[in-house]
Amino acid sequence: MNNFIKIFNELIEYEKKTHEDMTQVKIAAAFGFSKQKLSNLKSGYSAPSIDDLIIISTHFDVTIDFLVGKTNTEL
Repeated sequence: MNNFIKIFNELIEYEKKTHEDMTQVKIAAAFGFSKQKLSNLKSGYSAPSIDDLIIISTHFDVTIDFLVGKTNTEL
């Protein structure tokens, strides 16, 4: 799951850089997550459920395989 943590954090940072007003609270809300859940996923304290992976991959328009590091191809 370390691949997920790295990729997820990179996608979050990219989102924050490309949208100046984007905060972790807004990102968490976009996923329907609490700020704590987002923090736990980012740190690796919690593993994402299948539903979480679907929500995250849909939001970032990437495949689940990409999110978990099984492929380098986003789509």
